[in-house]
Amino acid sequence: MNDCMSDDIQTLAREDNERCQNPGSGMALLGQHPLFNGLSRRDFEDLGESIRLVKLRRGQVLYKQDSPAYEFFYVVSGRLRLYRLDTTGQERTLDSHGPGEVFADVMIYADPARYVAYAEPLRRTELLAIPTDRFRAILERNPAYSQLLLRQYASRMVQRFRDLEVMTVRRGVQRVMRYLLEFVPDNQRYNIEVELPLPQNQIATRLAMQPETLSRLMRDMAEEGVFELRRGRLFIPDRQALEERCL
Repeated sequence: MNDCMSDDIQTLAREDNERCQNPGSGMALLGQHPLFNGLSRRDFEDLGESIRLVKLRRGQVLYKQDSPAYEFFYVVSGRLRLYRLDTTGQERTLDSHGPGEVFADVMIYADPARYVAYAEPLRRTELLAIPTDRFRAILERNPAYSQLLLRQYASRMVQRFRDLEVMTVRRGVQRVMRYLLEFVPDNQRYNIEVELPLPQNQIATRLAMQPETLSRLMRDMAEEGVFELRRGRLFIPDRQALEERCL
């Protein structure tokens, strides 16, 4: 397996030499992702020779904003957040990624290839690190595979439009409810349990509101019986109650 490739990742590897390991069973999960399930067995195995497993503790930075990007990532377990530092040095949470998701894949064809944000685990997390040059070489050998990448980007673009829609809502309660609905499975209507993707203070940053405002809105909704909030998990009796507050 290749060593950690960027200077930042190399430094972290020296500090914790167990973080880069054999990808093992994570490859079976990776093979089910839409970006990889169309590859031939030979190409997938060829790619797998350069993929490594990365294990991170909570708060152990995976990569830094503006650092060279040699890999993109698949989340096997855990959750990370992506954030940028603004001109005042404040952290601005952009997104989060959990099991089964791919991120930093835009680096495959980025020029220059530099990570646009910090990536930091919110808990113990396992990732598969996929070299962009090896994946790009496979795409170039078989142009038909480019359809996989285009579908991935199209899906990402649709999600970004949804994010923009949430951010354009003026009323705070509507913004919060629309954000929460993004994490409620479409096929579930009653007695739904959802894990919040981020701590509340980071959700507030994501929604461009003060943490105190978000806390008050969440408390008001809980008192009205829209949901219960316990240790970072939402318990929703009826999905319709959330939907009605989005109107």
